[in-house]
Amino acid sequence: MTDTSGSRINILQLILIPSLITLAVTLLRLVGELQHWPTALFKREAGGAGSIIGITWLVLVFGAYFAVKLARAGERASAGRVIGYALLALAVTFAGGFLGFGLKSEFPGKIAIGLVLIAAGGLIPLLGWKALTKVLLAYGYAARIPVVILMYFALRGNWGTHYDAIPPGFPENLEFWTKYVQLAVVPQMVMWIAFTTVVGSLFGGIALAVTRRKTEEAPQPA
Repeated sequence: MTDTSGSRINILQLILIPSLITLAVTLLRLVGELQHWPTALFKREAGGAGSIIGITWLVLVFGAYFAVKLARAGERASAGRVIGYALLALAVTFAGGFLGFGLKSEFPGKIAIGLVLIAAGGLIPLLGWKALTKVLLAYGYAARIPVVILMYFALRGNWGTHYDAIPPGFPENLEFWTKYVQLAVVPQMVMWIAFTTVVGSLFGGIALAVTRRKTEEAPQPA
């Protein structure tokens, strides 16, 4: 089965509650870091990776949630196709990240090429299930735009949170707007959006497969 064109569900309505939950977690994490609550829950290092309280984990949950909601609303897709394109997208985005930021060799346009690959990888899931990817894109921006705004004030005020932490090796004495674009705008609006569509699609495809299997295994009325 393939994706049907024309959404049968209101995207804004679908992402409203998940977006509000995500905003609440973002604010909770900010308060936790400002109040120096346990670092296992609220890590303040640059990037904030591994913090138990954070919005990254929500992509897994809401990717599955959106897929089930769309399927119940009549949006049809092949679970195998969704998962397959999500895995391809994961490979492309990983390659872009490695090329742009992991590869030690330097050459002109290295970071730009890496970012283009990451952005392209984030759109590959459209080939697997367009309806789900559109929802994930909308949710991704709804989740990340508040973070971009928050990071502006954090970087301006040196709050001592992961929102304004400077990664090791990052150039010093940069003009504020250059630093803000490199640390906030580009990661949040490109890298994390790609993460949302790719990982959300992967878990959405898995949820779709599990849901359909349970439906097929359910006893039929006599």
